[in-house]
Amino acid sequence: MGKKGIEILVGLFVLMGMLGLVFLALQAANLGSVGGGDTYTVKARFDNIGGLKVRAPVRTAGVTVGRVTQIALDGKTYQGVVTMEVGRSYKFPKDSAAKILTAGLLGDQYIGLEPGGDDKDLAPGDTVPQTQSAVVLENLIGQFFTSKAEGPAAGASGSAQ
Repeated sequence: MGKKGIEILVGLFVLMGMLGLVFLALQAANLGSVGGGDTYTVKARFDNIGGLKVRAPVRTAGVTVGRVTQIALDGKTYQGVVTMEVGRSYKFPKDSAAKILTAGLLGDQYIGLEPGGDDKDLAPGDTVPQTQSAVVLENLIGQFFTSKAEGPAAGASGSAQ
């Protein structure tokens, strides 16, 4: 094999490595599925969306069934309005619930859809009626320390009387 043949093989190897890195970067950024396919849009209102981002997955039973497409603030209720695209092959009852969950202890946040028991399904453009806002770690830590600080003091003053 000549010098030119080796150079071509090295060039192909480098090109394959670069394509692999691009693929990994797209997967890490949740941009792997660029073509959305056949979907329908539903909305959900939350008091606090935490660190939820556009393109975050929408999951049911650990299976990704859609993506978050838009996050906005309702000027009247001051709630976060999350717009999601869900695959048409997935039908959810009208009384389904949407929760903002965290993957792991400090992982990315995603929407968890829990199906209800209604006979009618969510239609395109419907709003999920039941929601649970994101759990903010800082608030939990603050509540923990506040309860610890109040606990012994309240018990000591109550037993002294």
